[in-house]
This record gives sequence, C-alpha cells and structure tokens, in this order.
Amino acid sequence: MANSTPAANPSEEKLTEEKKLSRQLIGKTVVSKSGKRFGEVGDIVFETGSGELIHLVLRNPTPYTEKLDLEKSKDGEPLIPFSAVIAMGDFLVVAEEEII
Repeated sequence: MANSTPAANPSEEKLTEEKKLSRQLIGKTVVSKSGKRFGEVGDIVFETGSGELIHLVLRNPTPYTEKLDLEKSKDGEPLIPFSAVIAMGDFLVVAEEEII
C-alpha cells in the first residue's frame, strides 16, 4: 500500500507561496525600466485575509525617490504599489509611470 499525503488546501498553498515570495523580495534593489534606482525592499505590506501583496516598503531610498510624491508608510517610508512591479530577478523592476 503506497503512502499518500493528503492534498494541501489550495488557499494554504497560495499563502505558503506568498510567504516564500515575500522572503525573496526583502533586500532586493528596486529599479525602473530605464534603470533609475529607487532603493531596497525593506518590508512588504499585504492583505492579511488573502495574502495579496499591496506595497513594497523602501529602505535606503535614493535622492531621486525622495523627490517623488510617493505614498508613505506610517513611519514615513516610501511605498511602491506591488501592482507596479513588472519583473523580478536580481532586481525588482517597476513601471515608473505606474507610481508617479
């Protein structure tokens, strides 16, 4: 008789994947399509019920980023909407037109 593991709840699987993704994003450099550097991902804001990623919280924002009128966290850190992320790899690439 073969051992089988019960199938995981799809919503639990999604949350586990989201947690892995979140850990991989922390510390990555955020850049625009044209190569402008915004800073690094210091934290992530997500919807607790669904696990949906809402914002990237920037740490070490660049002078360029400081000049932009970005939404800020309650601690005054710049926020980038996760919906603006267009590519993930060694860097997080964002569509600058989505955030300014």
